[in-house]
Amino acid sequence: MKEVVEILAKALVDNPNQVSVKMVEREKSFLIELKVAPDDMGKVIGKQGRIAKAIRTVVKAAATKQKKKVIVEIV
Repeated sequence: MKEVVEILAKALVDNPNQVSVKMVEREKSFLIELKVAPDDMGKVIGKQGRIAKAIRTVVKAAATKQKKKVIVEIV
């Protein structure tokens, strides 16, 4: 799931080398923190958060196979 977020984020931003993804595994869930350059923040969030919501939807779909919940935070 970490790789999915990283691939999607790098495809969206202008500075893909400044994308970092950190994943913390909990008992029944994963916490994924996505950090991008300040200039690229709007591209990852999108208008009214649509792109961020789409990223979260894709990652949640991938997590259902492992029967865990996923929280994606954009820092």
